[in-house]
Amino acid sequence: MPPMPRTPRLTQQLQADRALPAPVEWQSSRPIALLRNVLRLTAPNPGVMTGPGTNSYLVGDVSTGFTVIDPGPADADHLQRLWQAAQDEDGRGGHILRIVCTHSHPDHSPGAAPLQALCASRPPVLGLPSESTARAASAFTPDKSLLNQELLPHIPCALGADSTLQLDSLHTLKVIYTPGHAANHVCLLLLEDGVLFTGDHVLNGSTTVVDPPDGNMADYIASLDTLTQACTEHAVQFILPAHGHVMDNAIGAIAHLKAHRLKREAKIEAVMQSNPMGSLDDWLPLAYDDVDARIWPVAKRSLLAHVERIYALNSVRNQKNQEGHT
Repeated sequence: MPPMPRTPRLTQQLQADRALPAPVEWQSSRPIALLRNVLRLTAPNPGVMTGPGTNSYLVGDVSTGFTVIDPGPADADHLQRLWQAAQDEDGRGGHILRIVCTHSHPDHSPGAAPLQALCASRPPVLGLPSESTARAASAFTPDKSLLNQELLPHIPCALGADSTLQLDSLHTLKVIYTPGHAANHVCLLLLEDGVLFTGDHVLNGSTTVVDPPDGNMADYIASLDTLTQACTEHAVQFILPAHGHVMDNAIGAIAHLKAHRLKREAKIEAVMQSNPMGSLDDWLPLAYDDVDARIWPVAKRSLLAHVERIYALNSVRNQKNQEGHT
């Protein structure tokens, strides 16, 4: 399905959000309307790993009900505000069709079950189950597993016999499987508006951590290519990340992120070649000498992911060279 044309008013709203500063305690007290059918409410969990907090999104409207994307941590006040923001046509809260977790890290999925319990309709929790490689704190079993390329529609709840389905009332989310940051990571594309919800795969203001064994750098980079293809196919302009403000020029942002990752990897490989008997601790200060040393413990996780990818690529090259001489 091709994206529906975006009105200038909607584009201006997203552009305005992109231009805002990101103070610590920003929009955690009330939802912010980004589109006619997208609200953002930021959880009050700011930190080094979460930035200003985890962005929870509500997609839909009073006539269709809402999909909650990333309910965040099990913070009672935040979940109550999400419940209240999902209003029906009579102003009652809890008009939630489904709760989707982009992945199961502790700042994204623990709020799913308590939010579900707040709703009389008990909306299903959707996502992908955690793999055996996930840390204990990221264990997750959804009510229903999402399928790659699956469509999650929103249809007006009450349509009379003479009613005409208006395009403005359609909100369809397309599931895109994007392993890398986590083995069970998905992104969601709002087809009618050409907007991409990237979870932690693409962030505003920082690069995401890829932490083996559940994180995998080869998968992460391949998933960036998957997102580029989806953005091209559906004319996506804006990225709505799980942390930070809206990002413009979606394809350019993804290309910049991939280039940064590959540049870092080339630097890591050069450091490894200069000290082939070294360890991660030896390579870290040289490969990340442009990064604040206070971040090195986190950077070490991504360093390991890059090293694993370098070894895998070199193994493939060596095998091809051997085959070429047989």
